[in-house]
Amino acid sequence: MSTTTTTARNAVVQGVRVIADGQAASGAYVASPNFAEYAYGWLRDGAYCALAMDAAGERESAAEFYAWASRVIESQQARIAAITGQLADGRLPERLEMLPARYTLTGEPEVIEGEAWPNFQLDGYGTWLFAVDSHLNGELSPAFAASVALAARYIDACWQLPCFDYWEESGDRQHTSTIAAIAAGLRSASRLLGDPSFETTARTIVQFMLDNCVADGSFTKGPADPRVDASLVSIATPFRLLDARHPVMVATVARVRAELSTSTGGIRRYLGDTYYGGNPWLLLTAWLGWHDRLHGDDDGYRRARSWVLEHSAATGDLPEQLLDEPQDAAFVQPWLDRWGPVASPLLWSHAKFILMECGTADVAWS
Repeated sequence: MSTTTTTARNAVVQGVRVIADGQAASGAYVASPNFAEYAYGWLRDGAYCALAMDAAGERESAAEFYAWASRVIESQQARIAAITGQLADGRLPERLEMLPARYTLTGEPEVIEGEAWPNFQLDGYGTWLFAVDSHLNGELSPAFAASVALAARYIDACWQLPCFDYWEESGDRQHTSTIAAIAAGLRSASRLLGDPSFETTARTIVQFMLDNCVADGSFTKGPADPRVDASLVSIATPFRLLDARHPVMVATVARVRAELSTSTGGIRRYLGDTYYGGNPWLLLTAWLGWHDRLHGDDDGYRRARSWVLEHSAATGDLPEQLLDEPQDAAFVQPWLDRWGPVASPLLWSHAKFILMECGTADVAWS
């Protein structure tokens, strides 16, 4: 066994430990235990942590997260009914009326004055539906019936609304990665609930993406943004909305690699990113490595694995991003002054590394 393989296996063990230590008694996964702004449970981050724990054989931990999220969603039943009712009547809800992307670890919406930090995102609900479908292997448990139906009705009604993207930015527009997560979630809901209407919406969304979110043969950040975003890898891995060999998907991955790779091989979020300077993120590098491993690019997978291992903290923790390859160095210190050192460990980073090493693509669609 090579030294790199042994180190990677140790990193998986470390990642499982970090995620388990970051799981609250409620079942929620904290985004980061050492970063005050991330002291919440995101549905998206948590869903990927649960997928990773399932992949690592820690199904009880994953089940506890899914149960927490199910309770959270059920607690929002009246809010979902009000939102979908307004939309059915042709009225647009206020942004603060929409469901939040993150909750406290005990399951309540974050209490904020106004909207100090963007919180209306739709991707987490779709990602949770996709992940719980994977966990249940397509067989709906009665314990999840109500929450799956609620989440599906919510995102089915809201998918065309502008919302903040994966990165809590650009809340005035649609985002390809967000609506991809919605489509994946609706396909899962259709399978779990036996409701073909959700599959119909999912197909409509995928066609919308192909018609409105493609430029020069590759997917873009959104209909109004021609840049590429590393999270677009999700369309194929893990969501499989398009086969990895589809020409648009091949072009998208090639563009991510060409435009967002740093000189050392890490992957940035997008060009123009200024958060802590816009450095490479460990989770995005591992995400591309996961895609490469699943789809036969062994060299790409090995490069990603080596890069993440090389840039882990001395403790073995995986941070959110580095600080030594910024797109704009002028923005590094202002963020350090504002929020302190970058989040480390970031549970989502560990989840993506585990998935790169152990994850499959077992939720497939025709």
